Amino acid sequence: MDKIAVLVPCYNEAKTIGKVVRDFKEILPEAVVYVYDNNSSDNTVQEAEQAGAIVRHEYQQGKGNVIRRMFREIEAEVYVMVDGDDTYPAKAAFEMVRLVRERQSDMVVGDRLSGTYFTENKRPFHNFGNTLVRESINRLFHASIQDIMTGYRAFSYQFVKSFPVLSKGFEIETEMTIFAVDRNMKVDNIVVEYRDRPEGSTSKLNTFSDGGRVLLTMINLYKNYRPFGFFGSLAFLLAAVGGGFFVPVFADFLRTGIVDRFPTLIVCGFVMVLAMILFAVGVILATLRVKDRQDFEYRLQEINRTKIYCRSRDGYGQ
Repeated sequence: MDKIAVLVPCYNEAKTIGKVVRDFKEILPEAVVYVYDNNSSDNTVQEAEQAGAIVRHEYQQGKGNVIRRMFREIEAEVYVMVDGDDTYPAKAAFEMVRLVRERQSDMVVGDRLSGTYFTENKRPFHNFGNTLVRESINRLFHASIQDIMTGYRAFSYQFVKSFPVLSKGFEIETEMTIFAVDRNMKVDNIVVEYRDRPEGSTSKLNTFSDGGRVLLTMINLYKNYRPFGFFGSLAFLLAAVGGGFFVPVFADFLRTGIVDRFPTLIVCGFVMVLAMILFAVGVILATLRVKDRQDFEYRLQEINRTKIYCRSRDGYGQ
C-alpha cells in the first residue's frame, strides 16, 4: 500500500504531463505518481516515464473508465487525483493530503470557482455550465460543494474503495460529488489557483455534448439517490394538472347535474391514478434506499478492516 498515490488520467497531454509529474514529485516526495494513459496518439507515455511516473493503460475511452481502473488497481492511504493539463497548482496537494490524514476528510475538492477560474478560463459556456451544475446540485442535495466539475481532488481509502464508478466520461466528477454528499462522507473545499491551458494544449471537453451528459447524469442520480423527491415531485405535478382540469368539470356538474366534458373527466382520472402510482413508487424506493444506506455502513467497516490489514502487512502502524 502506498502512503500517497497521485493519479493522473491522461489523453494526449504530451506538452504538459512531464511538468505535472515533476511538480507533484517535488511537492509530495513520498508519493507514487501514476499516469493512466487513455489511448494517447502523441508522446504522453514517453514524457510521463521520463519524468518518473509509473505509466499504466486504460483502453476503454473516457475519463470515467480511466478512474474506474485507477480506483480498482491502486492501494494507498491517500489519493490525489489531478488532470494532466497543468491547470492546477501542485503546491495545493500538500494541504489536501493533510486534510485527509488529520481531519479524516473523505474527499477534498480543489475549488477553482472561488479562485481564478473565471478570469483564467476563456470559454464563457464552461463558466456558465460550472455555475449551473454547482447551484443545481447544492440545492437538490442540500450540499455546499464549491466546485462540482473540478478535476483536482484528494480522497481517503474509504471513499475510493466504496465508490461505484458508473460514468464513462467527464460526468464522473458530478457522480463522485453526489455520492460523497449522499453517503454523508466528510467533504472539504480548498481554494486553488486555476490557470488556463498553455498555448498548444487543447481541452478534450466538449461544452455542449459533455455538458448535456453532465446534466442528464445529475437528473438520473437525483432519481437514484432521492427517489421520493423525484417521484413525489412528478406525482405532485400530475396531481396539480389533473386537479386543474377536473375543477371546471366538477363545477359544471354542481351547477347543472350533468357532466358535459366526459372525456376530460376520464383523462383527469387516469392522470390522478398515475400520480398516485408515482407517489407509491417514491415511497417504496425511499424505503429501499434506507436499507441500502444501512448495508453501505457495513461495507465501510469491511473496507476499514482491509485498510488496517494492508497497513500492518506493509509494516507501518495505524
